[in-house]
Amino acid sequence: MAVVGVNLRQRSLPERILFGVAALALLVLGFFFIAAALVAGAILAAVVLLRLWWLRRRLRKAEAARYISAEYTVVERESPPPSRLPPGQ
Repeated sequence: MAVVGVNLRQRSLPERILFGVAALALLVLGFFFIAAALVAGAILAAVVLLRLWWLRRRLRKAEAARYISAEYTVVERESPPPSRLPPGQ
């Protein structure tokens, strides 16, 4: 297995500066990549949560529309007057 190592003490000053700039560039690019990934993930999560909220809202409205709700008053009818006929006729 090949091992690649950079010994900066044996390198010239321009090579050390170049390695430092390259390392700094990689760190900055990595930071922006992670930041972009976090923003994209947050946007995706917001879209998913918004969609779930919208579907639940629509289901609640459909459930509420299934039933008719109104105020009412119970009116009891009077019992019919007793019949004068004998029972069974």
